[in-house]
Amino acid sequence: MEQNFDNNSFRDFEYIAGMDAWGRAKLFQAYLDDQTAKGQLNYRLVTTTGCGSVVEMNGRKLVSLVSNDYLGFTQHPAVKQAALDGIMKYGTGAGASPAIGGHYDYHQLLEKKIARFFRKEHAIIYTTGYTSNSASLQCILTKDDLAILDAGVHTSVMEGCQQFHRKTVKHNDLDAYEHTLKMSQGKHPLVLVIIDGVYSQDGDLAPLNEIAALCKRYNARLMVDDAHGTGVVGKTGRGLIEACNAWDDIDLINGTFSKTFAHIGGYVVAGGEMVNYLKYQSKQHTFSASLSPAALAIVKAIELIDEEPAWRSFLRDNIKYFRHGLLSLGLDIGNTESAIFPVRIGDKIKNAKICHPLQQKGVYANQINYPAVSLKDARIRMGVTALHERAQLDEVLNVWADIKKEFKL
Repeated sequence: MEQNFDNNSFRDFEYIAGMDAWGRAKLFQAYLDDQTAKGQLNYRLVTTTGCGSVVEMNGRKLVSLVSNDYLGFTQHPAVKQAALDGIMKYGTGAGASPAIGGHYDYHQLLEKKIARFFRKEHAIIYTTGYTSNSASLQCILTKDDLAILDAGVHTSVMEGCQQFHRKTVKHNDLDAYEHTLKMSQGKHPLVLVIIDGVYSQDGDLAPLNEIAALCKRYNARLMVDDAHGTGVVGKTGRGLIEACNAWDDIDLINGTFSKTFAHIGGYVVAGGEMVNYLKYQSKQHTFSASLSPAALAIVKAIELIDEEPAWRSFLRDNIKYFRHGLLSLGLDIGNTESAIFPVRIGDKIKNAKICHPLQQKGVYANQINYPAVSLKDARIRMGVTALHERAQLDEVLNVWADIKKEFKL
């Protein structure tokens, strides 16, 4: 392993032959120190203000493009008040797991709200969105089943499937989906296809109707994680499922409360029998403490999507404006059709170096390198929200014009 570490990634420290965890941690610290000294480590940066269009870092204000708070509801007075009201009524914690005393009427209300938001009747809630994927899959799948994953799904999905038979298909490749489904037909009690609605790194959309048709043809079930589409895509913000009118084609709708819904936690929306099965058989739900009373903020955020549709209009306008600006600069943003904008750099080291001058010029964006994306697909990832003002987006575009010249993009 090279001691200047430029060609290494986090993954290189997961396993080193003959070295225990303390040895790997020591070597990893050397990697962190090396990359920090070179201005190439842009993770776990400390901000001193809440998420919004502008954040404060080291006493400086930066235009923030790192938040998934797409409609800005973490700062909405009614959402904040709902969290405060919940705490004043119930206290700061649930005190137990849902099975043995930690299930309150506000949990039941939240289950009903999120289920009905997606035009269903039943849902289970988890303490994180990550867990809603990993825990539900660990409960649903067995060693006899097969999970078919799009290459772009979240790490939480991969973790949920890691101890079971799984096949990963090329991103959004319908021929690959059909071949895999055809070869697996009749060989497993359950074949479960798992996709995103909006993909978190590219911002592009799944060909949902076509994949759903293939699942029907080959007798497979379909799970959709639309964490990044909810509130952003669809006529009323109900994501790609709404945009494709695929309500009757999806077996499991998974998602998170940490983005558009302005809090933390996750959910699975499904049929009543499956939801009840998960409530008693999904270990991370049964044996984990329930969401705190501040989760009543989520209930209000769900209501606001319909009550105040102007926020979705603001977001759509910002998406259109920012997309046009980036393309006018000649930057490669791939096939994004959402609030996620990846500027593809391609070179890992150059990608890591760009974030520091972006920050110096007043822009906070995310460095995305391997293993989150392939080695040749490094990018700077940005997210637009309803709270961004036109002048802030112009400021970001002007900075990118400078960065393009400086780094010869």
